[in-house]
Amino acid sequence: MTSAAKGLRVPARLQQEIEREMERRGITEWSAAVVELLDEAIRMRRAPGVVFVDGPRGRRAVVAGTGVDVWEIVASWREVGEDYRRLRAAYEWMAEPQLRAALSYYEFYPEEVDARIALEERWTQERVQRELPFTTPRP
Repeated sequence: MTSAAKGLRVPARLQQEIEREMERRGITEWSAAVVELLDEAIRMRRAPGVVFVDGPRGRRAVVAGTGVDVWEIVASWREVGEDYRRLRAAYEWMAEPQLRAALSYYEFYPEEVDARIALEERWTQERVQRELPFTTPRP
């Protein structure tokens, strides 16, 4: 992806908010922070009901009000043969617009979600026991 230099006038109040986010996230380059914020804002507008939160692997898309990652819902949807009725039954506690937001996000950003699902699928029980032995209960 190519990038283009653009001039941008930022009101002082917004500049303070950007700097606050930079400090909170440990970002030192202003343009990198602004690009990340704009990217998230556009993604949230395209898929209302999806928000971004910090996690061990950085920022991630979650369904607002649930704490459930978008990739988890998409993985469940695949497990039920992409049958929306069965997905609704699996997430009966979640409102329909929340589920639809996750699937909409996936339609817009399949590469991102597919990459995260592939990453998670590499965590087999054997790998967890090997790499994180303290998580396995002792007899």
